[in-house]
Amino acid sequence: MDNKITYRKVGDFYLPNLAFPKSKYSDYNLGKYGRMRARYLKEHKKAEYAILLIDGKLDEHLYNTDIECKNRFELLMKQFAKREHITEELKAKNQMEWVHKMNTIKNAVEEIIFEELIFV
Repeated sequence: MDNKITYRKVGDFYLPNLAFPKSKYSDYNLGKYGRMRARYLKEHKKAEYAILLIDGKLDEHLYNTDIECKNRFELLMKQFAKREHITEELKAKNQMEWVHKMNTIKNAVEEIIFEELIFV
């Protein structure tokens, strides 16, 4: 393995051509929750963000957070809908009430996800 460092000339100086290694998660398009986690880390947990970035683990962390949040969202939505008796029958009978109830549980589920997985 050839570990020679190459340089580029910028003005009167030679700067090394360095780059972070590309991870297998780099090509994954982060969803809403992964982007929220990234922003939270960058703004409120700067040291943790820097450590993850330098160690090359930021992409993996954001990917795992995004997937876990999506899975938890689906699971909690089903559980809350069942608990509140929100069915397809209700959707057929009274669509506006169904939309209202689904939006209510969606907001509750997202609040849980934010508290437990994003803003920690």
